[in-house]
Amino acid sequence: MAFGGFDSKGPSSTMSEINMVPLIDVMLVLLVIFIITAPLLSHSIRIDVPQVSAQPVEQEPLVVDIAIDPQGAVFWNEQPVAVEDLAVRFAQEAVRDPQPQVRIRADLDTRYATLAEVMAAARKAGIKRLGFITRPGDSTPQEAAAAAPGASSGPAAATPPATAGSAR
Repeated sequence: MAFGGFDSKGPSSTMSEINMVPLIDVMLVLLVIFIITAPLLSHSIRIDVPQVSAQPVEQEPLVVDIAIDPQGAVFWNEQPVAVEDLAVRFAQEAVRDPQPQVRIRADLDTRYATLAEVMAAARKAGIKRLGFITRPGDSTPQEAAAAAPGASSGPAAATPPATAGSAR
């Protein structure tokens, strides 16, 4: 870098201008790089891909609804069935292709043991698609009774919902 000049002020004065030569060299190198790489980025190969004209096959998804009431009665697509017969029915559904989706809908007061028996029978039979039908929202039993159709608008429906800190 040059800090001095050849003017008449003498050797003690410094030059306060930016030396442009290194900046021009850098810009020239960048320009050459862009000139070389630009054609490579836009180069493409023409490929004739096959055109598909088939319509998608629309299959109605197979669904098996299992309902469990508070007394432990099990219903297979709204038809009552014994818990002992579920293993045979699940085995028949497991060999189908495509395998149906099994949806379990249990009452809030259903014993967990009954629900566990149904899930174990489905797993032993080889059912891969097992789901649960739930009601949206986190409600207490009082709120569920108040939201049920035909519920009375008595004092139970007028009570405020329980907060996270209150005892249930």
